[in-house]
Amino acid sequence: MPQQLIYQHTFANGLTLLAEEMDDVRSAAFNFLIPAGCVYDPPAHRGIGSVLSELITRGAGSRDSRELSLALDNLGLDRSESVASLHMRFWGATLARNIPASLELYADILRHPHLPEDEVEPVQALALQDLQGLEDEPRQKVLIELRNQHYPPPLGFDRRGTEEGVRSLTRDIIHRHYHRHFQPQGAILSVAGNIKWDPLRAQVERLFGDWKGEPLPPLQLGQTGQKVSHLVKEVEQTQIAMACASVPIGAPEYYAALGAVNVLSGTSSSRLFTEVREKRGLCYSVWATYQTFKDRASILAYAGTTNERAQETLDVMMAEMRRLSQGIEEEEVERVKVGLKSSLIMQQESTSARAGTLAGDWYYLNRVRSFDEIQAAIESLSPARIQQYLAHHPLQDFTLVTLGPKPLTIPA
Repeated sequence: MPQQLIYQHTFANGLTLLAEEMDDVRSAAFNFLIPAGCVYDPPAHRGIGSVLSELITRGAGSRDSRELSLALDNLGLDRSESVASLHMRFWGATLARNIPASLELYADILRHPHLPEDEVEPVQALALQDLQGLEDEPRQKVLIELRNQHYPPPLGFDRRGTEEGVRSLTRDIIHRHYHRHFQPQGAILSVAGNIKWDPLRAQVERLFGDWKGEPLPPLQLGQTGQKVSHLVKEVEQTQIAMACASVPIGAPEYYAALGAVNVLSGTSSSRLFTEVREKRGLCYSVWATYQTFKDRASILAYAGTTNERAQETLDVMMAEMRRLSQGIEEEEVERVKVGLKSSLIMQQESTSARAGTLAGDWYYLNRVRSFDEIQAAIESLSPARIQQYLAHHPLQDFTLVTLGPKPLTIPA
């Protein structure tokens, strides 16, 4: 495995720059994390973050919307803008020689966007279509409601916001929100690929060193929602979503928690797939996954099944999650380790994945994990370690959200 060349610098204004030199590739990728996720949407304007993420690339600096799009395309930039709970993310990948020019453009996008008034209404229309499309996506709808009930507000808020919030937006409201939340304190820029640290750092200091802003106050969290809730909808399939607490990334038992989730789900040999789908034919789609914030984490599970067999599906899912603490086979853990190591190797070969990992590690851990550290943690997984995690953090006290004609009951 090639030696990792990872660099970090936090500028005086609070912006952190991370970079990994990957001399064996010809591409490079960058990843901006701006602390402007949907948790910061004002209550009366939920959805403003999603609207801003679409509007912000419609002209910046000396370029109007058309000129900016052409400039980005001329760099061969594969790019995206997205909103998550805590951050707005700006990602791009291209030939390594085009990274300096790309960063020049993104300095204008992040610091000098036009936010044109004549574009607000079309962007609002797109956001409203996204919201209305949820009525045709019952799986998404039930998972959104699960996060809304399971996490204390605003952590469970959905990036799409509400129709009322989106319709309330004006250019002035969006402009004020931008000026409040787009600032360097807590922002992260990560770059990975065939780049050199010294010129990159000098360019970023020139582009962003004089960027100023006020730190955001700590989030005030509310109370979690109902433990069991049901969305009534006359559909042919019942949607089942549930969640329980786990340990966050950085906790000593983090990798054991990942191991437990991957025994449950992830491959055709996993327990949920085998017991719920293969043996009983209860549903086509069933899975579990892990989700983390800095100070809390959850295991989420989902299944979509026929209305007639919905309660049985929930019963079997719950039984499998509870049965996990009764014993795990060595061969199950070996399959999990192979899968996690394969993912690690694929990340190592992707500049986009590396840029994302650098930023994520710094945000959650205030450091960057090495390949050796992660591989050693994966290798240390064993049935005993996962059982110990489950003894300390049993899969219980579930939040359950269902969508369909009839509500379901969590089995005793």
